[in-house]
Amino acid sequence: MQRFHPVLAVLAAVALLLGGPAALVAQEPQADQPAPPIVDSIVVEGNSRLTASQIIGTAGLVVRQPVNYRDIQRAITNLFRTGQFDDVVVEQRTAGESLVLALKVKERPVLERWAVRGVDRVSEGSVKGRVKLVEGRPLDRNAVEQSRASIDSLYKDAGYYAAQVKTLELPQEAGKIRVVFDVNEGNRVAISQVNVSGNRRFSDKTVVKQMSTRPEGFWWFQNGEYDEDKLEQDVREKLPGWYANRGFVDFQVIGDSLAADTAGGKATLHLKVEEGPRYVVGTFDVEGNRRFSTDELMAFYPFGPVGRTGAPLGEPRPFNRAEWDAANEKVGNLYANNGYIYASVDTKEVRRTGPDGKPRIDLGWTIREGNPATINKIEIVGNDVTHERVIREAIVMLPGDLFSRERLIRSYQNVSNLGFFQQPMPSPDVKPSENGVDVDIVFRVEERRTGNINFGASLGQGTGVGGFLGLEEPNLFGRGKRGRLQWQFGKNINDFTLSYTDPNIRESRISGTVSLFDSRARFTVGDLGRRKQTGGSVQLGFPFFGSRYTRLFTSYSFQRIRYSGGSADLRERFRCTSCTRSSVGTSLLRDTRFGLPFATGGSLTSVSGELNGGILGGTGNYRKVDLEGRWYAPLGGAGSGGEFGGGVQFVLGITAKSGFIFGDAGPFFTELYSLGGVQFGIPLRGYDEFAITPNGFDPEASGNQASPDAFGKSYAAFTVEAGARISQSLYVSTFFDAGNVYRSARQWDPTRLFRGAGFGAAVISPLGPIGVDLGYGFDRVDGDGNPDPGWQLHFKLGNFF
Repeated sequence: MQRFHPVLAVLAAVALLLGGPAALVAQEPQADQPAPPIVDSIVVEGNSRLTASQIIGTAGLVVRQPVNYRDIQRAITNLFRTGQFDDVVVEQRTAGESLVLALKVKERPVLERWAVRGVDRVSEGSVKGRVKLVEGRPLDRNAVEQSRASIDSLYKDAGYYAAQVKTLELPQEAGKIRVVFDVNEGNRVAISQVNVSGNRRFSDKTVVKQMSTRPEGFWWFQNGEYDEDKLEQDVREKLPGWYANRGFVDFQVIGDSLAADTAGGKATLHLKVEEGPRYVVGTFDVEGNRRFSTDELMAFYPFGPVGRTGAPLGEPRPFNRAEWDAANEKVGNLYANNGYIYASVDTKEVRRTGPDGKPRIDLGWTIREGNPATINKIEIVGNDVTHERVIREAIVMLPGDLFSRERLIRSYQNVSNLGFFQQPMPSPDVKPSENGVDVDIVFRVEERRTGNINFGASLGQGTGVGGFLGLEEPNLFGRGKRGRLQWQFGKNINDFTLSYTDPNIRESRISGTVSLFDSRARFTVGDLGRRKQTGGSVQLGFPFFGSRYTRLFTSYSFQRIRYSGGSADLRERFRCTSCTRSSVGTSLLRDTRFGLPFATGGSLTSVSGELNGGILGGTGNYRKVDLEGRWYAPLGGAGSGGEFGGGVQFVLGITAKSGFIFGDAGPFFTELYSLGGVQFGIPLRGYDEFAITPNGFDPEASGNQASPDAFGKSYAAFTVEAGARISQSLYVSTFFDAGNVYRSARQWDPTRLFRGAGFGAAVISPLGPIGVDLGYGFDRVDGDGNPDPGWQLHFKLGNFF
């Protein structure tokens, strides 16, 4: 810490060197005064880290040269500028007739390490970011104080007005020191009241409702938390935006202050606002448009029809900032989606006072269209494994097409949906081509591991101890073909399934899937005996009228089943030593979802029919119809999302499904519908597997076995889900499920449903998809039929999306 010794030393040295006390007030030496004395030697005292020659050299004093008070002042300044010293004193000494200058220094300790402690409620990284000290350098106490004040300011901004920050200096050996910033956080102040002054049109309560910063209340979430960043957003964005949506476009917050009582932990927030006048919409005009007519552009104008003069017809509407900004964006997208990427839409907002004395705002669009841009070429960079043709099939633009921002985004989503690349993918680069008018588009991808291997042991009440092995690769040979093998084996079970899917047979748009299975099981519960199933299926898919998102599928499957052993009741029920099922099916599927595997937008609709037996032969003789619809609406995002969907994405999803079976399924009761749980049949969270039966809720049901009485010939299931896709591999949600299964198609009744609600999370792991749901079943009953609602934990394994 600098003291006053240097000043006194300088004055003393000047007085002695210039011959007495009278020289202390002299500014310049007079002509009759003696010349400055010559220094015979210079000594250094108090130094340990720095050598005497280093200090003398830095001071700039030279022996055998005249020295005046300016030289000494300059020397002291030079030494302090190095940052190596806390104190410097210059003393004059005599040794006989020789003049000796003594430089007495106090070296600063070297900062060995600094740390913070007591940090709990604020991010430790944020606190450390406020410290501007360099280890291994002499301690700068000014920087220490600035760092302490900066940490204190950080806590004040976060609402911890009672926080205290102290600095502790801990001397170490060899002239080193450690500095600790000791934080006593105290309690965060809670806003007990928000006072608004200057508001005439809306009450304090109405204004405060539009803010994130609110006073504490009765409920636990009304904690009155004070956050400087949230208050800044309220003042600069939320309140001006809310007022502007009601015509007060000149609104501003002209002052805010927080009166905090650190002892009581309460604070009062004072806001001073200036509402300004309320504007109604005046005239409207469009200039510069050639590609689209004025009538076409007027379709986007949000404030009603206007006459030839541009004046609104009927009662003028109040101006709404959100509606006006949305209309501007739509016009810009209209041009961008038709190749005019260089077009600019400048908005006109002219404030005036109308003849009736009311404030008006005249609006308009001035459009500079420029020339339309066509796509010169599309490049794909980074695909080391996946063939370029697979990626280009997902891109909905071709060289020579007019550029479209909408199709660019859709192409990005389609490539991302492939699931072969690291997420999130970089946004496509759109850059002018060599002619300066057309554009080149570059998609950048980074390959990721796509296959997974599952293996382990299993234990089932009805099947005994066993193991399982699963292999799946969705990008075989880098050509987007999918191969899947599953094998479950053990003393009582041996299941083998093999499937292969080619999305582009012989590089056409026809897809195909072949699957084979062989299953043998010996049940030890309920004397069910043995069951052996073998079979396979073939499916072909065709674009529906050339559509990219709608496909028509046809399929044929064959299955043979045989029961042996078991109870007499089982043999009487099935009478099946070698039964067969032969079926053909067709389905129409339209899938426009994006953001998979956790969709954040788009929809999926499917209608399918299946004919079993009859003219095809086989034991079973029935028809099956399935209907499904899924719709997803984006709710916004957080983080660096933008139009290409990065960051955290919030979504609302609605699912509706139904199925009907007509005829006799015979021994193939597993082809009927079951409801409950998440793993085997139609999902209904909050209930156990197979718990919902045509007879109602079965409290004895479990996932280990299912009775033939648990299956029905029709069902209805609905889900409403609000979710957040944290990343391409993590999804959390809250849901409401409702569904039921009915004995026949005639009994189908969507008003008789079992209800469940809860929370869930899903993750894409190296071993495949894993999900967990906690559901509350509202309509569960106990063995006596009494209401017994409760929670049910569900684990989902496998490709459940």
